[in-house]
Amino acid sequence: MPTFASNETALLVIDMQYALFEHKSPIYNADHLLQKINNLVEQAHQANMPVVFFQHINKGILKKDAPGWNLHPALGIREEDIFMEKQNGSAFQNTLLYDWLQSRELTTLIMCGLTTHGCIKATCKDALKLGYRVILAADGHSSYHVDAASLIEQWNVKLGQQGAVVIPAGNILLCP
Repeated sequence: MPTFASNETALLVIDMQYALFEHKSPIYNADHLLQKINNLVEQAHQANMPVVFFQHINKGILKKDAPGWNLHPALGIREEDIFMEKQNGSAFQNTLLYDWLQSRELTTLIMCGLTTHGCIKATCKDALKLGYRVILAADGHSSYHVDAASLIEQWNVKLGQQGAVVIPAGNILLCP
């Protein structure tokens, strides 16, 4: 199993907002997803690795400061974690992420969160274009789409073909 050093790696948790879990269509494997992401967050905390939580803003169910805009209460968030907002699919588009990563000389990004065929796909693709090493937790992203299971499988393959390392969350070992 590959290990990732905390001095060069950040964990990005994308759009794990409560409203997405309360959507008319449920998040595929929601409990499993929360467990996998919390395991990664806890490992990152233990390794003193930065954890960046993103919150999407839109005029619909993710309206800023509406109750559903908040991160899911089951997440293992700590005060020292980093919080960023975004209004586009990619966490790199019109945010401070790139500058923040550059200022800390971070080169590897572990990705997890919502949604597979939206913000996860867009953020992974932009990170790869920018030269980051992208580690996608194969079972650490999901969607509320009716075809979520096949979308997860499909994008794990596509993003792997584009250069992401796609491995199960349990095989991602973080070390100080």
